[in-house]
Amino acid sequence: MASQTPPLEIPEAPKVGMVSLGCPKALVDSERILTRLRADGYAMSADYAGADVVLVNTCGFLDSAKEESLAAIGEAIAENGRVIVTGCMGNEAEAIRAKFPQVLAVTGAHQYEAVVEAVHEAAPPSMGPYIDLIPQAEPGDVKLTPRHYGYLKISEGCNHACAFCIIPSLRGKLVSRRIDAVLREAEKLVAAGTKELLVISQDTSAYGVDVRHEERMWKGEPVRTHMTDLARELGKLRTPEGETPWVRLHYVYPYPHVDAVIPLMAEGLVTPYLDIPFQHASPSVLRAMKRPANEAKVLDRIKAWREICPDITIRSSFVVGFPGETEADFEYLLEWLEEAQLDRVGGFRFEPVAGAAANDLPNPVPEAVKEERYARLMEKTEAISAAKLAAKVGRTIKVIIDEVGEPDEDGDIGATARSQADAPEIDGAVYLRNVPATLQPGDFAQVLVEDADAHDLYGVIEG
Repeated sequence: MASQTPPLEIPEAPKVGMVSLGCPKALVDSERILTRLRADGYAMSADYAGADVVLVNTCGFLDSAKEESLAAIGEAIAENGRVIVTGCMGNEAEAIRAKFPQVLAVTGAHQYEAVVEAVHEAAPPSMGPYIDLIPQAEPGDVKLTPRHYGYLKISEGCNHACAFCIIPSLRGKLVSRRIDAVLREAEKLVAAGTKELLVISQDTSAYGVDVRHEERMWKGEPVRTHMTDLARELGKLRTPEGETPWVRLHYVYPYPHVDAVIPLMAEGLVTPYLDIPFQHASPSVLRAMKRPANEAKVLDRIKAWREICPDITIRSSFVVGFPGETEADFEYLLEWLEEAQLDRVGGFRFEPVAGAAANDLPNPVPEAVKEERYARLMEKTEAISAAKLAAKVGRTIKVIIDEVGEPDEDGDIGATARSQADAPEIDGAVYLRNVPATLQPGDFAQVLVEDADAHDLYGVIEG
């Protein structure tokens, strides 16, 4: 009797774990890396124990971020042992290898091919027709964010030479993505259930400068590689339910052409929200930072924007304790903030970064003074925020649902949402009581605001 051929055993797909640190741009890098690896037949692991190799996508912007990255690498080595390092700190390969000689490979920021090649070498994919021809169970790109919002990266690098920043040395000069590729990705995300697109880059306003705002064909029409054209086209997208997705613009430098985007916000095509990295207001500090010192003109433009779009939210971040910052400079900043009445503000104490020009500037600010100024900055901005949010009590606003809780002992269900004034993870939230059991993350809802504090709103769904 002829022996029976044993059944073919398809090998289990190798698994990759990912630790992603740093900004949303790094998160997009992580998503792209995992998307490519999944296309190559890899599975994803949610923990160290189940991973054949662990990727650590590092941040190298500040020394404290580098310490966090090194700690994450050390933890991954201790828990798994097979570690590949990528991201901004990957540019310091020698320092990483000196501290962790066990790492399998080190690659720099957005070096996708090098990362994938390193993973292939560390944990070879299962190749062959029985593997490659199996369709994905859930087609589409890997996303590390919730299904209802996603980051849309439009460019890499930056042409600025700010004294406190080393991003150009980490990520290079501005390189814009083709606008038709960006719009195709956005269309795909929205079709797959994304209700909110967060447009990111190092300098969103400079999009297309490197390619002289070249035109590409999109839907039969020429479209420039330009922020205003991009915003207009994104405003035409619709979800499968026919809703207009939120389009949130981050890292927008206040170039003159930003004015052209405000009417799109007033029309409801683009979310009335601008994230502008002002960093300071004092002309002398801005000059030392090597940033534009036109703060007076900016105040006039902010006023004009609010006349066109009264509901616009303006968020920014400011650095206190920059070398040479005097008490007069800081008081100037506080007075400027009082007049600007920005809706959302983040504050940072100046921190020297290896390789930054600011390290060589004279008159460093003592740490105790930095802390005192930071506390005063937060006190000022929290008072402004509290007043602005209190003015929303009694109003009905549109929100997007992020999380829905479990029923309490009385059967009431709470939910966490965000208004158009709130970007995920960096701004406030809208906390809802007694929501319907049918409510799902990603749903839009109309909410009556019942209360407010310095950062968040509280309300109930109308109807």
